[in-house]
Formats: sequence, structure tokens, C-alpha cells
Amino acid sequence: MESSWKKKYLTILSGQTVSLIGSSAVQFSLIWWLASESDSAVMLSIAGLFAYLPQMFLGPFVGVWLDRLVRKNVVIMADLFMGGVALVLSLWFLLGNPGYYIVIFAMFLRALANVFHTPSIQAIVPLLVPEKELVKANSWSQFLQSGAFMLGPVIGAAMFAAMPLWLILLTDLLGALVASFALWIVQVPNPPRTELTSEPNYLNELKAGLAVFKADKAMLIVLIISFISMVFFLPLGTLFPLMTSSHFQLSAWYASFVELAYAAGMLVSAFLIGLKKHWQKKLLVAQFAMLALGSATFASGLVPTSLLGYWLFIICCILLGSFGNLYNIPFTAYIQETVAPEKLGRVFSVLGSVLSAAMPIGLILAGPISEQIGIAAWFLYSGIFMVVASIFGFLFYKKYR
Repeated sequence: MESSWKKKYLTILSGQTVSLIGSSAVQFSLIWWLASESDSAVMLSIAGLFAYLPQMFLGPFVGVWLDRLVRKNVVIMADLFMGGVALVLSLWFLLGNPGYYIVIFAMFLRALANVFHTPSIQAIVPLLVPEKELVKANSWSQFLQSGAFMLGPVIGAAMFAAMPLWLILLTDLLGALVASFALWIVQVPNPPRTELTSEPNYLNELKAGLAVFKADKAMLIVLIISFISMVFFLPLGTLFPLMTSSHFQLSAWYASFVELAYAAGMLVSAFLIGLKKHWQKKLLVAQFAMLALGSATFASGLVPTSLLGYWLFIICCILLGSFGNLYNIPFTAYIQETVAPEKLGRVFSVLGSVLSAAMPIGLILAGPISEQIGIAAWFLYSGIFMVVASIFGFLFYKKYR
């Protein structure tokens, strides 16, 4: 039985990892192309904003449908759609320069598919993995994803220096085909749907997803503090290239090492988290991780513009990746353990939508403010707000745990 679930889960995970390597390389290339061509925090903020709008507006409603649809088919269709978008954009670059806003629109379409893809994959995991193995399974997932995020930017930087962008984009299509085939050959059980009617009532079922968080006050507090912190943290991922190109005045290769350092932190922490078989107080661990994440963000804003400052920033990025996993893995496992399988689609969609709603708010602030005060200063002030929010989170959390 144990080897059966491992074989199925690792088959799916391997395909998704290959896809992530391609997507990560393409995403790095597109973001670096926008950063180097525009040299504008506002342009990158617009790109980040459009990449998160689908989740914010559609996420809760998608979750209602995900609990009715065959999740395996949803993931496959989402993967193929993203591959198709990459193919069309590749042909556009082959024929000529599509311009900033076409590239941003393509990123919007990729994000649209991801609204369906991410919660479906998360909801598939507990259908294959025994409850006591969920933290281990999620740590494997984060380990392989971190490896993909490590390889992707380095591959993307190498290809960006040696290949035209239209050819780089085709790696996303190849990855989507591999991921779809790996999932297609695995038999995934469907959860019971006894409480679902054929026609969804969006409002009632959205309320049902929110009710899960309301019923667990400690989880709700972690969600609220996460939202506040993500307003400041999530835009940093979009603005990372400008730290390299504007603050340190360095090339794409150096930018790829920033992404590599972040992913290396994720990789190591995922491996270490997976070594621990039984995790107690998962929500408390997530709270501590958020406090540490804010502290590392604060430190990132203090680095000087010298080459030494760049390497200090690399260390901060390793810590950011590590603490990000230490927050995400226990929190995800807690939800998978405590929420009924037939409700997971709605719950993960609500979670994704709440956290993604933080991104547009943060980008609206981060773009114009960082152009006025500098990218490093935005890191500094973001870290301060995250630390303060986390401290308040601990105060409220103690009431319910």
C-alpha cells in the first residue's frame, strides 16, 4: 500500500517538476526581458498585478467548480492551456517584437490557468497520500519544486544569453506536455460529493469555504496575518530583478543567482522538514516562520550597493526561501489534515484568493513608492511591517491555542 501511493504521487510530482523547470526558465526570461527593456518598477508592478488578478477575482468561484469536476482533468487542461499560451507568444516573438503589454497579457493568461491548476493539485494530494504522510509528501513536493526553481532561472539566464526568446518559450510547452502525460497515466480517485448539487450556489458554497476558516479561529488568525504580511512580501518577488539591475547594477547572470539562492533555501528547508516525521503545532510553526520571513526581508533592505552587499543579499534570499517553506508546508498540511476532502477545492481556492488579493494591493503601493525611495528601502519597510504584523498575530493566536 505504501509503495503504491508513493509510486503514483512521485510520478505526478516528477511530471510537475519538469513542467516547473520550463515555466521557471520562461518566467525568468520574460521578467528579465521586461526589466532590462523598460528599467521600470512600475512596469514590473503592472506585470505582477495582471499575473495575480485572475486568482483574486476568480479563485473563490473556481473552488466551487473544482469540488464538482474531475481534478485530474482540470490539472491536465490547465497545463496544456499554459503550454498553448507559450506557443502563441513564441510565434509572436519569432515574427516580431510583441511589446510590453502583449507579454503582460500572456502572463495574465498563464495566471488564469494557474487559478485552476494549483488548488486542483493541492486537493489531489490527500486523495493519494495517507494522512500521517502529508507533511512528508508536501516536503517532497517543495523539495522538487525548489530544485526546479533553482534550475529554472539559471537555465533561463543561460538561454537568454544564447537563444532568441521565441525558442526559450517552447520549453514551457515541452514541460506542459510531460506533466500532462505523467498525470494522465496515474489513476486518481474522486472524493465523495454527497453534499453537492448539480447546480452550484456560488454564494452559499463560498460561505461554506469561508466557514471552515471561521470555525477554526487559530487558522483564521494565521490567514489574516498572512494576508497582511503578503501585502508587503509578495511584490518583492516581482521586484527582485530590479534589485540586481538597478540597486547593484549587475547583469542577468547575477539576477539568476538571486533566484538560485532563494530556491536553494527552499530546497534545503524542504529536505530538513521532510526528515521530521511528526509535526506538532503546525500553525504555531507557520507563525514563527512568518516572523522570521519579515526579519530576513528587513535585513535585505540594509545591504549596501557594493558587490559585498550583493552577496549579503544572496544570504538573505537563502533565508527568505527557507522561511517561506517553513511557513507554507506546515500550514498546507494542517489544512489537508483538518478539512474534509470534498471541501478542499473550495478551501484552497479561498486561501489562494485571500493571499493573492494581497498582491495587487502591494503592487499598487510598491511600484510608485519604490521608484521614489528605492528598491532596497521598500525591502526594509516591508520587513518592518511584516515583523509587527507577526507579533500581533502571536498575541491573538494564544487565545485559541
